[in-house]
Amino acid sequence: MRDKFRISRDSQALFITAVTKDRLPVFRTDAIRVVTCKALEQARNSGQFLIFAYVIMPDHLHLLTNCPSTSADVLRYVKGLTGRRVIDYLKEQGYESSLAKLRHEQWKRKHTHSLWQQEKNVLSIFSEAMFMQKVNYIHLNPVRADLVERAIDYRWSSARIWQRRAVEDEPLMVDFDRIVWRRA
Repeated sequence: MRDKFRISRDSQALFITAVTKDRLPVFRTDAIRVVTCKALEQARNSGQFLIFAYVIMPDHLHLLTNCPSTSADVLRYVKGLTGRRVIDYLKEQGYESSLAKLRHEQWKRKHTHSLWQQEKNVLSIFSEAMFMQKVNYIHLNPVRADLVERAIDYRWSSARIWQRRAVEDEPLMVDFDRIVWRRA
């Protein structure tokens, strides 16, 4: 997985938005955000994809990834592992009211809770210009939501890393150094 990544028609990036069920603000505490970051790291390793940018908002997250197989596979790893880890955490910590809001009829695999809404919100990115537009959109999300004044001040985002101001205990490292940019 040490390969470089070049954005093109043959090598698309994915802009993923995952929204919590009924927009429940699940990601309000640092503890649940840490669980989510660890799950994203596990998803990246299991699915063998790269994460270029991310933000975790109270009721959704955005990711910019590569697409080594299919967008459905990347989404399955992202939603599956984060959903499972967050729901397990809520059960372990006894957050019954939150679990009640995530409950649904039992499905095929005996799942009784869902973290994510069902829609597949994935956009394929084929150009560097669109890629950078999405990076900026991701990083400015907490500013637009009035959570912080500057993007780099929001802990649960890759903005600091892109500004080369990473802190020692970054919650999730990104693979932006693996991108091969076209020469201007």
